[in-house]
Amino acid sequence: MFFERTSDILKEFMAKHTRKESIKVFLDVSGMSKEEREKIKSPKDIPLSVLIPAFMVSEISVAFQIVFLLFLPFLIIDLVVASILIAMGILMIPPQIISLPFKLMLFVLANGWELVILSLVRSYQ
Repeated sequence: MFFERTSDILKEFMAKHTRKESIKVFLDVSGMSKEEREKIKSPKDIPLSVLIPAFMVSEISVAFQIVFLLFLPFLIIDLVVASILIAMGILMIPPQIISLPFKLMLFVLANGWELVILSLVRSYQ
């Protein structure tokens, strides 16, 4: 009884925040017959065995996008610091030691935590 009532709410939430392509792929992989697929008219009709993996894949792709956007500026800082150190002839110091304070300063000055939280919240709107 409890699971049936909450599963409808859970299905609606997951269907709303899942890419339609992911749901189609997992419906194809699930082995459902064509007749069973044609019966799906609303998110409540999609089985959880299809909806949960599709939702997880969609969330993982959003997480990779967020991480990539965080990683790119830090990579640029590493490359700039490494180029400066090599130009100065300082080859024995790892560039990460010098660039870490700059990365932290960039993250704090750009309100990094707020940007991360905002992007997570916006992914559910």
